[in-house]
Amino acid sequence: MKKNRNKLGFPILGIFLLGGAILLSSWLIQNPEDNGWGVYKGDEKSTSYSAFDQINLSNVSQLQNAWTFQMNDVPQGEQPLSSQSNPIIVDGVMYANSGKQWVYAINAQTGKQLWAFKALADGEPTAASRGVTYWAKGEDKRILYSAGNYLLAINAKTGKLIPTFGQNGKINLNVGVRDNPAKISVTLTTPGSIFKDLIIIGSRLPDFYGAAPGYIRAYHCKTGKLAWTFHTIPHPGEVGYDSWPKDAYKYAGGVNCWAGMSIDSKRGMVFLALGSPTYDYYGADRVGANLFGNCVLALDAATGKYKWHFQAVHHDIWDYDLPCPPNLVTIKQDGKDVDAVAQATKQGFIFVLNRDTGVPIFPVEERKVPSSNIPGEVAFPTQPFPVKPKPFVKQHLTEDDLNHYSPSDHEAILKQFKSLRYEGLFTPPDLKGTLALPATRGGANWGGAAFDPTTAYLYIRGNNLPEIQTMVDANKQFAAQNNTLFEHGRVTYLKHCATCHGTERKGIPPTFPSLVGLKSRKVEKEVLEKIRKGAGAMPGYKGVLTANEERAIMAFLYDKKDAKIEIPQAAKSGEEPVRYMNTTGYATWSDPSGNPAMKAPWNTLNALNLSTGEYEWQIPLGNDEKLQEKGGPITGLLARSGPMVTAGGLVFISGAADKKLWAFDKKTGKQVWETTLPAANNANVCSYMINGKQYVALSVGGTKESPSGSIMTFALP
Repeated sequence: MKKNRNKLGFPILGIFLLGGAILLSSWLIQNPEDNGWGVYKGDEKSTSYSAFDQINLSNVSQLQNAWTFQMNDVPQGEQPLSSQSNPIIVDGVMYANSGKQWVYAINAQTGKQLWAFKALADGEPTAASRGVTYWAKGEDKRILYSAGNYLLAINAKTGKLIPTFGQNGKINLNVGVRDNPAKISVTLTTPGSIFKDLIIIGSRLPDFYGAAPGYIRAYHCKTGKLAWTFHTIPHPGEVGYDSWPKDAYKYAGGVNCWAGMSIDSKRGMVFLALGSPTYDYYGADRVGANLFGNCVLALDAATGKYKWHFQAVHHDIWDYDLPCPPNLVTIKQDGKDVDAVAQATKQGFIFVLNRDTGVPIFPVEERKVPSSNIPGEVAFPTQPFPVKPKPFVKQHLTEDDLNHYSPSDHEAILKQFKSLRYEGLFTPPDLKGTLALPATRGGANWGGAAFDPTTAYLYIRGNNLPEIQTMVDANKQFAAQNNTLFEHGRVTYLKHCATCHGTERKGIPPTFPSLVGLKSRKVEKEVLEKIRKGAGAMPGYKGVLTANEERAIMAFLYDKKDAKIEIPQAAKSGEEPVRYMNTTGYATWSDPSGNPAMKAPWNTLNALNLSTGEYEWQIPLGNDEKLQEKGGPITGLLARSGPMVTAGGLVFISGAADKKLWAFDKKTGKQVWETTLPAANNANVCSYMINGKQYVALSVGGTKESPSGSIMTFALP
């Protein structure tokens, strides 16, 4: 793909100002006010709380669509995109990014587009991106966001790149993360967080052997200069180094902050939710607790210096990375206000920690867990279990929990259940297959929790569906039968892609699309770039796959069975390392008819009093009418977006496949309003106020008619 380049050789990013020339006075709201949602998830503490109460229990039934903004970055006829963006609103302007990683500035009162910015050339892969970051100092107002492997700075007034930031307005995120920048792909999923004049970022990396480490970095918002780096896989002399094998920092990967972070400006601290080390399901090369994997990590926000940590999973072999930003909360203990950190997990736990020390406020027990049967694996002997609060999802499965849609299907899943290794939570992945509940998409997800500071209630969605994890010796299981490109491509696909896209390439829609018939839909160059840099839910495999493996997998994906080109045999130095892989991850355990193997509910909304550690209510969320028992309760439906709570007594949250947006009474959990969206939604709700009118808004995925997706706002008549 040809790119226009300047004299220095750097690609010139495309900038589109749509709708004609812009007069600043025409789009700036007069007498600007605090619009109430200037940061991803509402505020720096990730509370997802709106202090506005104009929309409340007495009138929420009157909510109606105020305006809808249709994005226009996906050509008609292409596959509709999912949008995960949580818009921010500053001085009456809404800023949001699309599934194509364009940024839009929109008049938040009228829905009129002010400008649009396009960072990537046509055909370049795009990744899931959940929002943008705003920074201002005087009249210098900027939008900082990521596209591809870059962090970019845009003038918030004009939508133009700021050339004095980094190199021509961008920073290459591949630079400064141990490995050769030309051979890795580092992207951002969640927007960075601002502390004074710094933007602090995490990263998104492959979950596979050979991944880069997930360093935490801070850059100056004005210049783009690197301010500090924190090694999440410790170097010699750093805290946590002895929790890994010697010199693990030279080869181990992962431990990245993909889910987000929170800031306490008063304390000058940043709190991060960290992911698991790679490979997610096998850790023979990383024996030990593996700090700071799966940790809530507190750092000095100005310097990156270590303050404290709490590890939620030791030596993770279940892909139980922390999935959402920590909530910074204030609760009552012994009649006194206590500042705390509340971290939700995939296991369905909520750890409540003292904000200054990381010490659990409610007791946490280290309990013995099952050992691994996989050769070379040394599972950690204990794992932390909070005594309070109780888990917000189901953590144990019995025969009575299996569905009974038909006698034959029930018999099939019962037989399978008895054949699997299952000893409850933290049963290690096994060669015979292991039942995982909660699963890799269980418990909390990236949408996270909402916290009401007036009541100390935490609202959290919980996913309940189990998975089966089946481990194989990859070197033996995926041995090539011949030395052709196609055969080596088949083996490479099974190793790296089948977990998500299936052994028959049918995918797990909509998250993991089908690859059947790919050659009729996508040109090879575009697909190869997506493999290297990532796209949607898939991280980039640049640096993980060799050049020969790239050639081979393209031959397989494009059914080039006639390709007789032989792959040179690489010289081996010593014995090839044994690598075990999970071949059945991410797919929900289902009966032969495709129904969830476990009885409903499969998704819940939960209200937790953080001061007492007790739940106020728990309700199923979403419904599959086809699978709902006659006269029985609703089923709940798998979804990943999180709730928003308001001073008006409401909890707003969206569904997924059912295309719903709901409002619930925050005290009782009673549904008080719903509407049907034009497409499945996979984003958090926000709320803001302009000129005395409160709005509720969210990003909505694309449709066949409008594949780019939209932003919908609702208000009272």
